[in-house]
Amino acid sequence: MSQRMSLRRPRSWVVLLCVAAGLGLFAAPNASATTSAAPTASAAPRDACNTQVNDTPSKLLPCIKTDDLWNHMKAFQAIADANPSPADGHPSRNSGEPGYKASADYVARLMTQAGYDVTIQTYKFDYFAYTALPVLSEVSPTAHDYVVADEWNPGQSRGTANASSLQPAGGIIIPPTPTSSSSSGCTASDFSGFVAGRIALIQRGGCNFGVKVQNAQAAGASGVIIFNEGNPGRTAVLSGSLVDAAGNPIIPTIPVAFTSFAIGLDLYGQYQQAVQNNTALPVMNLAIKAIVNPNTDDYNVIADSKGGDPNHVVVVDAHLDAIYGAGMLDNASGSATILDIAQQMKNVNPRNKLRFIWFGGEELGLLGSTAYINSLSSNDKSHIGYDLDADVTATPNYIIGVLDPAAPDFFGGTVSSTFPNRVYKASTVARDQAIGYFDSTGRNHELLSPVGTDAFNFNEVGIPASGLLTGQDCCKSQHEVDLFGGSLGNFEGNIPSFDGGCVDNPFRWCDNLSNNDPDVLTFMSKAFATMVVQMAFDTKVMSASNNAVYNKKLPIAGEASRRFAAK
Repeated sequence: MSQRMSLRRPRSWVVLLCVAAGLGLFAAPNASATTSAAPTASAAPRDACNTQVNDTPSKLLPCIKTDDLWNHMKAFQAIADANPSPADGHPSRNSGEPGYKASADYVARLMTQAGYDVTIQTYKFDYFAYTALPVLSEVSPTAHDYVVADEWNPGQSRGTANASSLQPAGGIIIPPTPTSSSSSGCTASDFSGFVAGRIALIQRGGCNFGVKVQNAQAAGASGVIIFNEGNPGRTAVLSGSLVDAAGNPIIPTIPVAFTSFAIGLDLYGQYQQAVQNNTALPVMNLAIKAIVNPNTDDYNVIADSKGGDPNHVVVVDAHLDAIYGAGMLDNASGSATILDIAQQMKNVNPRNKLRFIWFGGEELGLLGSTAYINSLSSNDKSHIGYDLDADVTATPNYIIGVLDPAAPDFFGGTVSSTFPNRVYKASTVARDQAIGYFDSTGRNHELLSPVGTDAFNFNEVGIPASGLLTGQDCCKSQHEVDLFGGSLGNFEGNIPSFDGGCVDNPFRWCDNLSNNDPDVLTFMSKAFATMVVQMAFDTKVMSASNNAVYNKKLPIAGEASRRFAAK
């Protein structure tokens, strides 16, 4: 799942990879929830599953077994353990690192053994990894060391600004208005009178974060602190993708920090008081050390069924890359889901060709699915009639999310993107298959937008899509607790059970095997299998898959993988 904004809900969008620094472990407890029992089909004998043609839900679902799924999860964890990050030494399956390539090779080997036609697609991206724990501190008038991941997050940038005075940019709106209205730092005029060498304090809002940083750097700033705007839903510590006005990722050569509205308000107040009293301005230290390797190789694993109409293709995808470290919840879980389903369908001769894809770089801004879609001709795209996306399927403190193009975004709770009715109406077919399964097992669900998932890229080019997710390990509202049980989890960071989660914190390294629930993984994989096997034999939607391909909009600059907000 991709996005990093305030700590409210996936996929899943970062623009460049942040790999945690190996200078300390801030362990956070895993969220916990009791998985309610629900009726499921009886397990089929293992030999029967290996030999029979699992071409209906009644045959396939009993063959989706916890042991098989969990063995894949253990294999991914072992790969991460055997391939520590060259940047920080922690177990890793991050794109651009040996653990990701080993994960891709593992999937490719098993899919080849299962009889699929396997290719590995290579594309390039700019690799970024922290090599030391980032530092933000106030030297004076009040000495304070800000705790990374709790009080602030580093932007993907490099540089050092030590003993630098703080100066706010223009356009800051204090007190904030009920809705977003600040455009602080969005124009060069916001830095009129800015003294070179100072750290710029900028309020969120109005333009991409990278634009603010570019303007600050042009004015001679030695560093940038961006604080949340302060409107409802925009108060917590945030983290943001640094992209320019066109949505292109940038890596500034000055350090960039993201923090909460409360901390920004405090610093802004200190500055105003110093000016009024003609005393010394606040003095800060800000340092971010990282590796940047442009044009690094990354990989998509693509496996086609032997049978099926090549003019009617169902893409079944999950992203294989981690966000920070082992990435077992996000998204070894979804990768294991589709891998097990593919293996259990190895004897099926589907009506529509099945194309299983494990995408790289999802956490960096949907890079793998973008590279894949961009590699296709218009004719190739027109033959893809559907996409099914599995993005996080084993959250212990879970929700049950079903992707719907008209639903609210996972982060933010608003509808940020709309699609042609032809895309929307067809997307509801698999959506309703999943809902029907959950209804049959007595489980609730909620509808969520594909924004931040690889499914979004397919919708963007006119291809219907749906999918499933169980949410991240940080964010669960009371409404969701009422629907699914479990416990509250870091909505606006103001509840006693707040642990910050493992998935979106670059310096905790705790998204390991223990951060997953095998029972949740099993019932979500069964639900996803119902969608895959039914769409494999669909005639109505797939026979109409001569899709008119829509031009992509500007990059999802702000969303960068459902963990990041650009504005």
